[in-house]
Amino acid sequence: MLKKISTDKAPAAIGPYSQGIIVNGMLFASGQIPINPATGNVEGEDITAQAELVMKNVGALLAEAGTDYTKVFKTTCFLADMNDFAAFNEVYARYFTEKPARSCVAVKTLPKNVLCEVEVMAEV
Repeated sequence: MLKKISTDKAPAAIGPYSQGIIVNGMLFASGQIPINPATGNVEGEDITAQAELVMKNVGALLAEAGTDYTKVFKTTCFLADMNDFAAFNEVYARYFTEKPARSCVAVKTLPKNVLCEVEVMAEV
């Protein structure tokens, strides 16, 4: 059985998708970008500030699903510029202390021209 996850503490979906889905005890969360859920605006001028907001948005989805960062087993990270990799990693490492499996790729453009996006899979 699928259970949709939705919270106003993370940005609302900006397309025809759910913030997250739980199936068989696992959360599959849609990618989070640096949007302030209270205002709907992109915030943060640099990769560090944007990555911090992304991680907070990921955390809100994890909490809504009844889990946390320590239960994340896979992340996919998208960067607009691979030159931001080291700074992004500094923020990432503070949140994902259990070192889940990860893919990190540079992409041509992200939604709303943000600098990073992160999606996660976690045990619930």
